Amino acid sequence: MKIYNTLTRQKEEFVPVHPGKVGMYVCGPTVYNYIHIGNARPMIIFDTVRRYFEYKGYDVNYVSNFTDVDDKIIKKANEEGVSATEIAERYIKECKKDMEGLNVKPATHQPKATEEIDGMIRMIGTLIEKGHAYEANGTVYFKTRSFDGYGKLSKKNIDDLEAGHRDIKVRGEEGKQDPLDFVLWKPKKEGEIAWPSPWGEGRPGWHIECSEMSKKYIGDTIDIHAGGEDLIFPHHENEIAQSEACNDECFANYWMHNGFLNIDNQKMSKSAGNFFTVREISEKYPLQVIRFFMLSAHYRNLLNFSDTLVESAKNGLDRILTAIELVRDQAEKTGSAVNKVEEEHLNEAGKLVGKFEDAMEDDFNTADAVSAIFELVKLANTTVKESSSDYAAKLLEIMETLCGVLGIETKQEEEILDEEIERLIEERQQARKEKDFARADEIRDELLEKGIILKDTREGVKWKRA
Repeated sequence: MKIYNTLTRQKEEFVPVHPGKVGMYVCGPTVYNYIHIGNARPMIIFDTVRRYFEYKGYDVNYVSNFTDVDDKIIKKANEEGVSATEIAERYIKECKKDMEGLNVKPATHQPKATEEIDGMIRMIGTLIEKGHAYEANGTVYFKTRSFDGYGKLSKKNIDDLEAGHRDIKVRGEEGKQDPLDFVLWKPKKEGEIAWPSPWGEGRPGWHIECSEMSKKYIGDTIDIHAGGEDLIFPHHENEIAQSEACNDECFANYWMHNGFLNIDNQKMSKSAGNFFTVREISEKYPLQVIRFFMLSAHYRNLLNFSDTLVESAKNGLDRILTAIELVRDQAEKTGSAVNKVEEEHLNEAGKLVGKFEDAMEDDFNTADAVSAIFELVKLANTTVKESSSDYAAKLLEIMETLCGVLGIETKQEEEILDEEIERLIEERQQARKEKDFARADEIRDELLEKGIILKDTREGVKWKRA
């Protein structure tokens, strides 16, 4: 298995720290509002990476945090006249709802920053003892120049960074020894949540959170650290500096970063009027369609979100689910054994499984993996209609397994239709029996306007949402 490592800018063979195990840390959201569609991309991508490792038999320790103390959370709390804790808990709950809708598996550990303060204080204390940090007027700074490898992830030259910061003076940072030094602990301000520390009441800087939580829940050296490419600098660069200066160990062996998400070929922003939350998108599209759309491109590529492209993804997903439904119906018929011709078809299916795995082994190329599933769909549609039930059952297992690796749900929950729609379906059936095909067609069109698509089969009429 090869992974593109942002640190080295090349694909590398994956070798875990501990055989058969994967320790994976993915930076989670700051919970001051509903998560937006850009937040959804890393959630979906790295959930799929995790699923593939598990499919290959690895024991995955997947850690993803919630930043539940932050300037934006405090600002939102002050605007609403409630506590920062209330804001954070509200949006953690909403985030989990959206993640469930996207079929993102709960992390092995989902630590909250506010529950890990003691560990952060200990790490900061160690950095001070080792000469990598210092306190000034209640603020603790990391001495960026004390860490020789600073800039190795982002490929930024520290002298260039200094030139860019030379004339910048930030209020409250008069005690900084170097413009490049960054905050590990900040003193309490009026109206802010705070914790006691050796340097006075205050709260941690953002970067120290992930260094402490990855250390606690995985170890000094983790296999994979992942997130959006916007986190490469300064967040992940600062994490490396803190963690390696504190632990004297390599922080992460592989760094994975997903590309940006544009909306209609423009950067998403509230000022541009193209900022969408996952909750808003869910009112227009099923979130499984959004997941499938995200996986239809390679994770490192820039992804453009548009109605046309999402509709195309919806149609593609419908093709897959319709084929699986066809295979499932055949598998549920009276038992019959696989014949020689069907054995050849199963061999072909096995080759497509290999094609799927090859794509995933090559830096998790989900776009090519999806192509392999479409080839399975073609095989199913051309071979299963008059097949043995055993053949259909074996093919169904393959298709469901591969879709499961991508987090695509193939079993639709049975939905109860309202009485009016049930009545129209029954009336249409009666019209067909009486050979009143004009009325049957009228009802079909009426149901289509209500978002119900009918399909007549030998087993009776079936329906699905448009």
